[in-house]
Amino acid sequence: MLPNRGELDATVDRALAEDSAGADVTTSALIPSHLQARATLVPKEAGVLAGLKVAAAVFRRVDPELVFVQRLLDGDRVEGGEAVATISGSMASILTAERTALNFLQRMSGIATLTRQYVEVVEGTTASITDTRKTAPGLRLLDKYAVSIGGGRNHRMNLADGVLIKDNHLAALQGEGISLSQAIKRARTRAPHTIKIEVEVESVEAAVAASSAGADIVMLDNMSPHDMRIAVDQIGAGSTVEASGGITLENVADVANSGVDIISVGALTHSPRAMDISLDFESKNA
Repeated sequence: MLPNRGELDATVDRALAEDSAGADVTTSALIPSHLQARATLVPKEAGVLAGLKVAAAVFRRVDPELVFVQRLLDGDRVEGGEAVATISGSMASILTAERTALNFLQRMSGIATLTRQYVEVVEGTTASITDTRKTAPGLRLLDKYAVSIGGGRNHRMNLADGVLIKDNHLAALQGEGISLSQAIKRARTRAPHTIKIEVEVESVEAAVAASSAGADIVMLDNMSPHDMRIAVDQIGAGSTVEASGGITLENVADVANSGVDIISVGALTHSPRAMDISLDFESKNA
């Protein structure tokens, strides 16, 4: 889900302020204020669109009189070369908004495209593709929205969404003599009853121990598909099983075929390749 109007506008305004720093000196020096234009957003390669409404918000925040006409929808697959939206109005305003609008649209479409690739590879298995909290600072809602557009699921939105006991938590507790099972019990006692408890483990033995201690979700971190399969068999229906760490398009099928329920892929949002999208002008004098 996209941020609400106020949150989206605030995100866009921060990006515009970062880019213009109060003035677009090139456009102000070169482009007459009366000049009108029509521009088209055109992908240069195949992929999955995401972020059209965000791009529209950029143009709207720069100049409310710009007319943004969306021709395709988020989630649509493009082959490259087709017009996905047009913008009409002040050429100066379009130029000022161009880079920021493209930054959002290219990044979000890149995330959606990469996510769709992962989802298609695991199709037919019981595994779901999810993201992580490895998002661009300040863009988490947009990054995770793009994942959902690509067919993936969202993991925790923030630290309040669920308990995830990781290796550093356990290392910190060792000084108190707190074991894994005791850590799970402490979390169960102190966290709201509606919150699920997930535990990150690095071995089959630890996975079984975490499940036996009451973990709702057991995350198998950087384990081989062979060991994942053993862990899934031994845990059975006791806990949901998630695979994470080192997941790539080349190995995700093997991971999915191990029987895990969830595969979390940090690369979806921490290192997507931006889709190549351009803004092309057809100018006209008013």
